[in-house]
Amino acid sequence: MTASPLPAGFVATPAEARPLRVFDKAGFTTWIAAQPTATQAWLEAQGFNASPGSCVLLPGDGGIAGAVLGIGDPLDAYSYAHAPSSLPVGDWALAEHPDDDALRALQLGWGLGAYRFDRYKAGGRAPARLVVDALDPEAAGLLTASVRVRDLVNTPTEHMGPEEMEAVVRGIAQVHGAAFESIVGEELLAKNFPAIHAVGRASHRAPRLLKLQWGEASHKHLVIVGKGVCFDTGGLDIKPADGMRNMKKDMGGAAHAIALAELVMARKLPLRITLLVPAVENAIGPNAYRPGEVIATRKGVSVEIDNTDAEGRIVLCDALAHAGELSPHTILDFATLTGAARIALGPDLPALFANDDALADAWITAGEQQRDPVWRMPLWRPYLRYLTSNIADMANAGSRMAGAVTAALYLERFVPEGTPWAHLDVYAWNDSARPGRPAGGEALALRSAYAMVKARYAG
Repeated sequence: MTASPLPAGFVATPAEARPLRVFDKAGFTTWIAAQPTATQAWLEAQGFNASPGSCVLLPGDGGIAGAVLGIGDPLDAYSYAHAPSSLPVGDWALAEHPDDDALRALQLGWGLGAYRFDRYKAGGRAPARLVVDALDPEAAGLLTASVRVRDLVNTPTEHMGPEEMEAVVRGIAQVHGAAFESIVGEELLAKNFPAIHAVGRASHRAPRLLKLQWGEASHKHLVIVGKGVCFDTGGLDIKPADGMRNMKKDMGGAAHAIALAELVMARKLPLRITLLVPAVENAIGPNAYRPGEVIATRKGVSVEIDNTDAEGRIVLCDALAHAGELSPHTILDFATLTGAARIALGPDLPALFANDDALADAWITAGEQQRDPVWRMPLWRPYLRYLTSNIADMANAGSRMAGAVTAALYLERFVPEGTPWAHLDVYAWNDSARPGRPAGGEALALRSAYAMVKARYAG
């Protein structure tokens, strides 16, 4: 059996490798004091003090003798993510190996920094490569999951519509021996998923619910739900051009849910999981659902459509209702749901809502440990008044006030009382490039979600 190829940015058998030293400021101060005077003078002339995100080359008789990388928090993967682009192209070997936790962070950060989305545009500067005997299994799994999210979100809707997303999940199921089912088009009505059908019916690409099941019946059952709106025009409440430009990313929640499920299976955690992804395109057409319509839902709750651009919660409500029918231990959902969450917390900090304090605390703690944070927001139930309808059980929107909170409250209506549930309103996108964070699709709170799931449910 041959070993799996290493991801971009890594090499196992280099022809020649230069030494690389990695320091925070304190470690650098200790190291440089023991170096030859010429080395001290060179680094002083460069003004190098190992500040986070810095890099300096060391001269030698044959040219470059090595390099020193400056970092901040040694347990933060992004502390190392500048290395593949800052170092000259070639192979680099660590002169000193850090402890296991720091090495795991280093390998993950290096892989994130080496990432390139090259499906449509080849070329560009190759990343510097790190010499490894093998990747740490956890680092490798987290890197693969993060790349999965980035690739799915970066792929234009032309090549990542509902059918293509089905092919991705079906392929993952085949690899891991999971059961897979897809409920497509009019079959959604026959099997009582009317809200998913309503949002996706105007598109020439049939809406569908993707369902993957894996694990032993004796294990704790976790249902993972992801918003799979493959493109969002806003529907008849059409978005302006600048608001629609990046709406290929509106399936970012599904990308996170898919990657988390795949990671759980790849790491063979002792869990039973069900993945549910309502995959639709919110299009404009003669059969588009309209403002003022009242639609049915799987739970039997009638919903008046105040705004067709609040479509994510519509498709999720049927999926969450079905999740509750499975009597799981916990439900997690991921969604690029509201601009209000971004206004409140910015692009890097996902908004966490939960009906269970222990579940929320566990995710927050994992976020701190993994340097992959979330911020808890309130399920302030008095704001349910903003979802009042005069002709239906509730409206899908209705106010600009507390938009992220009211969206979460809407979803909570479809979760069975007493079932622990957490909802992550995530951006899934980098507006501009930073080291290790290229512009485009991004995995946020995926690492902390996995750490929380592993600690809380797979122990």
